[in-house]
Amino acid sequence: MTDPKRHNHYIGGEWVAATAYSANINPSDLNDVIGEYAQADAAQVQTAIDAARAAFPAWSTSGIQARSDALDKVGSEILARKEELGTLLAREEGKTLPEAIGEVSRAGNIFKFFAGECLRLSGDYLPSVRPGVHVEVTREALGVVGLITPWNFPIAIPAWKIAPALAYGNCVVLKPADLVPGCAWALAEIISRAGFPAGVFNLVMGSGRVVGDAIVHSPKVDGVSFTGSVGVGRQIAISCVSRQAKVQLEMGGKNPQVILDDADLKQAVELAVQSAFYSTGQRCTASSRLIVTAGIHDKFVEAMAERMRSIKVGHALQAGIDIGPVVSRAQLDQDLGYIDIARNEGARLVAGGSLVTCDTEGYFLAPALFADSTADMRISREEVFGPVANIIKVADYEAALAMANDTEFGLSAGIATTSLKYANHFKRHSQAGMVMVNLPTAGVDYHVPFGGRKGSSYGSREQGRYAQEFYTVVKTSYIGS
Repeated sequence: MTDPKRHNHYIGGEWVAATAYSANINPSDLNDVIGEYAQADAAQVQTAIDAARAAFPAWSTSGIQARSDALDKVGSEILARKEELGTLLAREEGKTLPEAIGEVSRAGNIFKFFAGECLRLSGDYLPSVRPGVHVEVTREALGVVGLITPWNFPIAIPAWKIAPALAYGNCVVLKPADLVPGCAWALAEIISRAGFPAGVFNLVMGSGRVVGDAIVHSPKVDGVSFTGSVGVGRQIAISCVSRQAKVQLEMGGKNPQVILDDADLKQAVELAVQSAFYSTGQRCTASSRLIVTAGIHDKFVEAMAERMRSIKVGHALQAGIDIGPVVSRAQLDQDLGYIDIARNEGARLVAGGSLVTCDTEGYFLAPALFADSTADMRISREEVFGPVANIIKVADYEAALAMANDTEFGLSAGIATTSLKYANHFKRHSQAGMVMVNLPTAGVDYHVPFGGRKGSSYGSREQGRYAQEFYTVVKTSYIGS
């Protein structure tokens, strides 16, 4: 076999080699090496930050049409290559090919949306309380932003951070997840040909301990947008606030899916399966707590077990597969560990939970569903981030709402009901940033705000027009006659 192609950093408009590279392995086939990707040291990260800092004055005051054209070009190429890029995504992360192509399409649409936002920048022109004085309220670019992205959406999340950052005139240093650098590198290659000046966008790959720390602690980085674990996010917040840098965090979730007695059973089962297990459960919006009222509980458990028998687990590129592999050996071990914990705590395994043998060696796991669980079990409190869910039986709607809110997290919450009364009450009283009625908890649009409450998020919302809250600063100007 020939040596895998090496992929370098993109710094200051140039492709820059590294002293070390890391192999990108397909979790569906451990013999498939996608490529070798550069590992940055602290000095290379600083070079990228310096390049962004040098490019910022000209880019932040550049014409909005040029920004719009460049972003639109990126979006158009992503959409034109969605099958190719979707195949890459499925190989490196393990999403099924249809899901992967869908994620790539979303990334392309995000860039096109923010190409339009460049032309929709607005402000306020107001009279002052003082005669002869007027006030202008405008928004300006934040500066150099460090973007640290996770492995579970290797092209969509980089896109929804990069596109608004560039649209509003910022310069970017991107650090993708070390586990899945392929899509970020492909996106950087597209950006490199779209007409952005040198230094406006930079890609540095490598470990969080080296690359992430260098970005977070640099006094030349004006803001950090991070998606990842709670522990890392809290440390980033401490570091950024201590030096008065802006910070935006999207972290964990323990999302509830409430099923009421009056729900359509077939619909409830399908949305619960999609919420909990699709994308191998590796979504921050996935629902791992299925809170079911007493009247429908037994029927729901039986129907879920029956539905799960038809779920097909296999190679992400194989036609007809519902769920691909777990992303890595470490994540698989974590999933299996929580399955053992749930058993030891007394939860009853209703379906799945065992390794799956396929034609290729990979990290294949049958989705696990537990019943007879209680709110104090670890399986009910801690984020597994895999295809593992548990059912909690409650008496009625009031108990379901209280159980749904009984968590340190608050990202997404869902309810299955045919009652307008309960749907409206749940929308108002759910302590989550996003509420889904008769829909899976996972699955959001790119043109509206994304984010949570409590331990799930910190700072302003991502996506849509609300992204400007993080990527811009407000200036108030007074003009006398």
